[in-house]
Amino acid sequence: NEQLAIPQLRQSSYRHETPPTNPSRRCLHLGYFGGKRLHKISWSAPKPSPLTRSAPMAKLAIFFTLTLSLLPFLSHSFSPDTPTDRRILVLLDDFSLKSSHSIFFTSLKSRGFDLDFKLADDPKLSLQRYGQYLYDGLILFAPSVERFGGALDVAAVLDFVDSGHDLIVAADTTASDLIKSVATECGVDFDEDPSAMVIDHQGYAVSDVDGDHTLIAADELIRSDVILGKTKIEAPVLFKGIAHSLNAANTLALKVLSGSPSAYSANPSAKLSSPPSLTGSAISLVSVVQARNNARIMISGSLDLFSNRYMKSSVQKAGSPSKYEKSGNEQFVTEVSKWLFHERGHLKAGNLRHLKVGETGEPAMYRIKDDLEFYVDIFEWSGNSWEPYVADDVQVQFYMMSPYVLKTLSTDKKGLYHTSFKVPDVYGVFQFKVEYQKLGYTSLSLSKQVNSLAYQLLSLPASHA
Repeated sequence: NEQLAIPQLRQSSYRHETPPTNPSRRCLHLGYFGGKRLHKISWSAPKPSPLTRSAPMAKLAIFFTLTLSLLPFLSHSFSPDTPTDRRILVLLDDFSLKSSHSIFFTSLKSRGFDLDFKLADDPKLSLQRYGQYLYDGLILFAPSVERFGGALDVAAVLDFVDSGHDLIVAADTTASDLIKSVATECGVDFDEDPSAMVIDHQGYAVSDVDGDHTLIAADELIRSDVILGKTKIEAPVLFKGIAHSLNAANTLALKVLSGSPSAYSANPSAKLSSPPSLTGSAISLVSVVQARNNARIMISGSLDLFSNRYMKSSVQKAGSPSKYEKSGNEQFVTEVSKWLFHERGHLKAGNLRHLKVGETGEPAMYRIKDDLEFYVDIFEWSGNSWEPYVADDVQVQFYMMSPYVLKTLSTDKKGLYHTSFKVPDVYGVFQFKVEYQKLGYTSLSLSKQVNSLAYQLLSLPASHA
């Protein structure tokens, strides 16, 4: 028998440790088959002579030879210090969107993403193979699709997100029940009236002065540098599409671009017979969601928002003297997509350690009222490398059933956070816990257990203590 040991490869889900980088690399995962970890391949068939080997057996031998030759490359394709895989599946209603929305797609490619374009009803669609996901992100630019092709459906899309992958959904007035269902499952509800659009008689774009005021010059943006970048978006964002609202029960969703106080959702071709259900700042034009597993979702009520035409268009908001040669669309979608695909706001923490003041080794236990020091390293992914994360709101808990000590950590601005405190006058099993949640950033959760003993217990023989 010939036995080949296959190294255990880590799965492609990276959310808690490393966002993606290295765009051009595609890896075949051999570490799992049918959802089960594969440790070795046993080949016990006799080796026939090359002259008597049948054609099927010859093909099989060639397959195994090629597989074996690829193993060195596969086993070195992943590194905990160099994140890999930035593969995105882009599903379209029509391939013409590749050219009409090329600025957005080119931006993604220039940042290292590998885009795979397919029609949304392609009968061969699949997000995974042999239990392994083929992509790290999914873009749905197919608002009118009634049914996905192949093995893709709403449940498959939700499983994809539940596995820690990212999603962009763009809708418009042609949005199907399928696309609305995906949004609803993400905590976002589109207007139930299929003929409704966002209308704003005060916040419309001046070029739409003689129209129905459905071309909105939107400037109600979320105030968050981590989501929109540090450079302020000066020009209004052009929007033409449908409104949505956030499910009140979903605390993970945020409005990134909102309607103005004068906006409402209604059929622009009909007179209002009753008050509109969505009005003012309750209207979300673009929303984002960060799931508890740190997967990120962007939902837009306008597919045109991403189009070349809107990105290149000049814009002036009604009632404003300021006219801009170029709308804020390109900057807006670029910055939000950087956040969405973890080029910004992705944290990792590690090297959690503690020691008695004046000592160098980490003790297995402390005595009550001992003075100790605590350290942890925190870094943020910049899109190319790990950079020190600098903040003044990271805290550590010394925890047993409840926090006995809660301290804000100081930082050397090089990634190291630290503090010192006295062990409380209580003995038992404690944990050092760092639980960090901040708007727009991936959450952190680390802990390490340690014992605290009273002086009298330490003075007893081991058999009594």
